Amino acid sequence: MRFFAAFALFVLWLVLSASYNVLHMATGAVVASMVVWLSPTAAPHLRQFSWWAALMYVPWLIVRILKSGFHVSRLILDPALPIAPELIQHKTKLSSDGELVVLGNSITLTPGTITVEVAPGELIVHALDAPSCVELKSGLFDERVGRLFSVKEDQK
Repeated sequence: MRFFAAFALFVLWLVLSASYNVLHMATGAVVASMVVWLSPTAAPHLRQFSWWAALMYVPWLIVRILKSGFHVSRLILDPALPIAPELIQHKTKLSSDGELVVLGNSITLTPGTITVEVAPGELIVHALDAPSCVELKSGLFDERVGRLFSVKEDQK
């Protein structure tokens, strides 16, 4: 299982760096292996992690990022600049560290929102305006992240 985790991290390294020379790829392989080797707590979480759900989650998240990016662009280009920032106390049923990290990072990757603080069962999120956090408030992000970790809403 650790091999698959190291391989997934290595692929992520390649995708995010977009550099494919031999030295860079070797460095990525070593770093990915070291991260998995130094993180003994990663293995139990990977047993319940659904790679199939992750393959479905990434395109879903990319669509959310693009939609939010266009929304933030419209806010910026509007001469009136209709920004109404707010802090949202988001309660979640997700409880493991992995679930909270993925949820917080997904929120932060979405333009117009940023996770400010994470505590067990809740996140504090800053949003540029009310439409920026509609999907978060509806529980859609929680549901999708829960699927990654094989957690269904009715099981929690």
